[in-house]
Amino acid sequence: MTALDEPRTEVAHPLEPLTADEVAAASTILKEARGLGPTARFVFVHLHEPSKAALASGGALPREAEVVLYERGERMLYEAVVSLTDRSVVDWRARPGVQAPVMAEEFFATEEIVRADPRWQEAMARRGITDLDLAMIDPWASSWTAPKDDPSARRIVRPLTWMRSAPGEHGYARPVDGLVVTVDLDARQVVEVDDHGIVDLPPHPANYEQPWIHDPANVPRVETIRDDVKPIEITQPEGPSFTVDGHAVSWQKWHLRIGFTPREGLVLHDVSYDDRGRRRPVLHRASLAEMYVPYGDPAPTHRFKNVFDQGEYGVGWLANPLTLGCDCVGHIHYFDGVVNDQDGGAVVIPNAVCMHEEDTGIAWKHTDFRTEAVEVRRRRRLVISSIVTVGNYEYGYFWYLYNDGLIEYEVKLTGVISTGAIAVGEVPEYGTLVAPGLYGPNHQHFFCVRLDMTVDGPANTVVEIDSVPVRPGPANPHGNAWVTRRTPITHEAEGARDTSQATARFWKIESTTETGPTGAPTAYALMPGSTVPPMYSPDALFAPRSGFTEHTLWVTAHDPEQRFAAGDYPLQAPRSTGLPTYLDGDRPLEGSDVVVWYTFGAHHVVRPEDWPVMPVSTIGFMLRPTGFFDGNPALDLPPSSTGACH
Repeated sequence: MTALDEPRTEVAHPLEPLTADEVAAASTILKEARGLGPTARFVFVHLHEPSKAALASGGALPREAEVVLYERGERMLYEAVVSLTDRSVVDWRARPGVQAPVMAEEFFATEEIVRADPRWQEAMARRGITDLDLAMIDPWASSWTAPKDDPSARRIVRPLTWMRSAPGEHGYARPVDGLVVTVDLDARQVVEVDDHGIVDLPPHPANYEQPWIHDPANVPRVETIRDDVKPIEITQPEGPSFTVDGHAVSWQKWHLRIGFTPREGLVLHDVSYDDRGRRRPVLHRASLAEMYVPYGDPAPTHRFKNVFDQGEYGVGWLANPLTLGCDCVGHIHYFDGVVNDQDGGAVVIPNAVCMHEEDTGIAWKHTDFRTEAVEVRRRRRLVISSIVTVGNYEYGYFWYLYNDGLIEYEVKLTGVISTGAIAVGEVPEYGTLVAPGLYGPNHQHFFCVRLDMTVDGPANTVVEIDSVPVRPGPANPHGNAWVTRRTPITHEAEGARDTSQATARFWKIESTTETGPTGAPTAYALMPGSTVPPMYSPDALFAPRSGFTEHTLWVTAHDPEQRFAAGDYPLQAPRSTGLPTYLDGDRPLEGSDVVVWYTFGAHHVVRPEDWPVMPVSTIGFMLRPTGFFDGNPALDLPPSSTGACH
């Protein structure tokens, strides 16, 4: 046997992500056991995580891999669990009627398929485009447009075309509007070319690399790089405050494990806080459960754009290799991301996850004006991040752990807007003009994070907290009083909730077995950030696909089969098989093992300032200790040295 045939199964912890050898070995075992040939394409290979009960047992656990496989010869998706410990297939099942996410090899094949099609070539010729080598073709997920898109009938994407003005230039400046191609990924051929009419290419290219090339047709926005930006150096002469053992991390009383999957990307496991020598659990597992981008433009090249970037592609295999000094700054620890190719071989994304510390200002301060005594402490956070490129957009996913017990999740959006062309001099109705003949359509980004809570143990209840004014009367003569009202979420029938600005609503995840010093349940509060509801009509053709956007918060009983907000396989699906169907069982939620799903939306009315590459915008939420501690947990932070202050 080769080293590849003998995977390392003696790992430090059962939640360690699969190694490259283990990914390759799992594929080999499955090929041999099932007699798979070259038409069997490996979509995702990642760790099959042990159950909560198995993890709690403390005993030796088998090392297993979970495999999503698409058999092109049968047009069938299969799911498998492979034991690396005893080299066997533990589970093998077909999933008829659904489509696997679009694979990397299909992404790259799509461009060549379109280029070779005579109908596409003729459509380009009608526009006077002759140098087809400058064409840039993006494979967009097909959405659901009609019964012909039934996932049982065919496997398709709908590529769109842009034109670079020169090799290597920013192609999104010149969309080939009105031209929509449908590619059958199984047949490897174009099945439809829909030409909805010619719109001239926008006249100006747009580069974002510096300095700009002087072009008579393009007035450069920037001619020189700023020379007044002085260096900022971040140093930690004694090294970082965190320690790392494999994927286990300890920092400032926090303990957790870093995970990574090809579909979800960055995952946090077993997040706990060391409170006076007692390790107290907060989160069993936290991950992005779906990312959805619906466009609000009825034009032919935009109306089918409602993409589930996680479920239709997978954000893990799209992760960037991060580079010191650019994406992260300071004393950094990197974690590689291990994914797979379609033959089942391992692909290592170096530095897929970045971890470092940041100073974030004051943690607390008080000045006694009588004595002029001043006490101040600096706040610090641990940053765990990953950045992915999904076609034109970049998304940065950031988990922050603060030394006062706060947990924050933030998404940073940047990259390039998906563009449309319009006649020069016209103003778009469903978007914003960013350059002559070029506009950015209205659109939204929805993110759903799955929080498998374990606040001081597995028995939790989610309670909705509203602040409401008290009617003026004898008990409130000045009318200034207000109170908070509690609404426990007791069953899944009540599990779909919404934010309320009028009542400053938030949610507490309370322990039903532990109490704090005042006798109240220990808790963490989910504090909503900025969000918006969907702008598309509930009668929109694609609305049934995106049920998880209908409400901000969802509470479900823990179920290891319910992992993704839009269901397991949303590609071409006419309706969701995830939220809200997960609530149909109406399971009890009080004092139980609960999962909290938080959906938040970024509203993008495009600005000219978003072109040619958009500045970062941010959106997210916080998990804040509320009665979890018996006082300010950051009281023991050391004061800064005099030299550091001056």
